[in-house]
Amino acid sequence: MNEILIVEDNKDMQFILKNVLEAAGYKLTSTGNGQRALLEAKKKRPDLVLLDMRLPGMSGLDILKELRKVYPQIYVIMMTAYTDVSDAVEAMKLGAYDYIAKPFRNDELLIMIKKTLQTESMVREINCLRKMVKSGINSIEIVGRSESIKRVLNKVEMISPTDMSVILQGKSGTGKEVIAKRIHKNSHRKNNPFVGVDCGAIPPSLIESELFGYESGAFTGADKAKKGKFEIANKGTILLDEITNLSMESQAKLLRALEEKKIQPIGAKEPRDIDVRVIVTTNIDFKTAIMEGEFRDDLYHRLNEFQILLPELKKRKEDIEILAENFLIESNLELGKSIKGISKEAMKLLNEYDWPGNVRELKHTIKRATLIETDEYIGVESLDIELLEEEDEETYIESLKQGESFNDIVAEVEKDLIIKALDLAKGNKTKAAEILKLNRKTLYRKLELYDLK
Repeated sequence: MNEILIVEDNKDMQFILKNVLEAAGYKLTSTGNGQRALLEAKKKRPDLVLLDMRLPGMSGLDILKELRKVYPQIYVIMMTAYTDVSDAVEAMKLGAYDYIAKPFRNDELLIMIKKTLQTESMVREINCLRKMVKSGINSIEIVGRSESIKRVLNKVEMISPTDMSVILQGKSGTGKEVIAKRIHKNSHRKNNPFVGVDCGAIPPSLIESELFGYESGAFTGADKAKKGKFEIANKGTILLDEITNLSMESQAKLLRALEEKKIQPIGAKEPRDIDVRVIVTTNIDFKTAIMEGEFRDDLYHRLNEFQILLPELKKRKEDIEILAENFLIESNLELGKSIKGISKEAMKLLNEYDWPGNVRELKHTIKRATLIETDEYIGVESLDIELLEEEDEETYIESLKQGESFNDIVAEVEKDLIIKALDLAKGNKTKAAEILKLNRKTLYRKLELYDLK
């Protein structure tokens, strides 16, 4: 509930304002004294001040100047008589948001207050987003009102202060890396390194040197020593992304390092102590991987001190609107645009779409729409998405008729095939590559190209 401070010495006017604004759902404090108004503003930090221009003792302009000193971002609407419009202009120069001339209609005042508070809310959100970007935590991707995301955030809050290892399980695009970074930022290790390792992108022959490092001369081409990811992450957190892609041999070496809390770089004579918190992610179910002989049972139990399952976006549809609105604010900031919102028709489409790429796909969709939209609100045409049940063979012919290039259409088909292969493979990229009969490196390149990685 927004709080408004009324500064008006006329008791009848003060009474009318209180009744009108309370009926509209606002929380109110009122006074007719300038010094008292300053004390109330310092104490309660109201969202908005309705300030009369002519008051006994301190004038409205004097109060405005003092308010801006102690509360630079405060939003003030000046109330003035028609004969004092020149003073109102001066108030705007001093930082008042707007002014309204007496006598005014109640609905006129309410519209002005609503508009001002919407601006205040938008500015606050933008400042919050700027802080997120500066801190390196993209918390926007894990906001929401659904019970499933609330459970995730409660678990994050619970586990962050500990040193327990964490398994983050969920499909591509659900925000596993974002959650991992949030856990690190909320832990006592936050001032030490956070190191991410994409286990699926490193060839099995190089994984040991990548994780544990090597000494100079350890093998042909090792001209100088190189620290491994564990040593770089010492005292901090290491994220082993898509850990189920590790070979059984690499899993055995990782298990030994975790149990002994020591690593031995290739070519080193003695092992080195490490103090690293481990967070791992996977797109597939660990128990299935263990049953199929693709993951070590003992390593799973060593890692499974705490587990968080991230829900797919299609299972938390009540979060789509708030996520889309936040991504719009972020995109406006990044692209220098000023799109006011998302049309009802476009929001309906966002809610009906299945989101195979989850939150990441929604983020890219809103960013792309923000870039190409020329109106004040994002429309259906700018979203560039289609409901899956409406797709058929004629879709691509229609695309050709509408001037879309052959290469663009092929790219759309290719992206769709990759998403479906990942779904069939339960997120296992190696299996998806086999289904598609693609080289694994080629698949990774295409995942990067289509923002599916």
